[in-house]
Amino acid sequence: MDKHVQIIAILWIISGILGLLLGFFVFLALFGISFIPNMGDIAPGILRLVAWIMSLFFMALTLPQIVGGVALLQRKEWGRILVLVVSFFHLVNFPFGTALAVYSLVILLREDTVRLFRPCS
Repeated sequence: MDKHVQIIAILWIISGILGLLLGFFVFLALFGISFIPNMGDIAPGILRLVAWIMSLFFMALTLPQIVGGVALLQRKEWGRILVLVVSFFHLVNFPFGTALAVYSLVILLREDTVRLFRPCS
């Protein structure tokens, strides 16, 4: 199970980084479009506002993935719970989010995996 937990952690970190990159490129595209000449007075400001809002939205969605993945690598119980919550929300993100979410849920809910995260007493 240890190997599966490592794979899940790395996949969530990669997924989060790709989400951050997507948010950054959406920001660049919308912010760049706002500088097209002859667009009017209001449109550039609206595009810049939408660019900021969308990039902050992508960051809010992807940062828990990265934090949860790093916490899984460090065998933190709260990281396991965070990844379980993030997995539940990613079930609708078809096809890759669904596959990663199902894999995470199946592995992280197993009793032998839960034992990995219990502190040694």
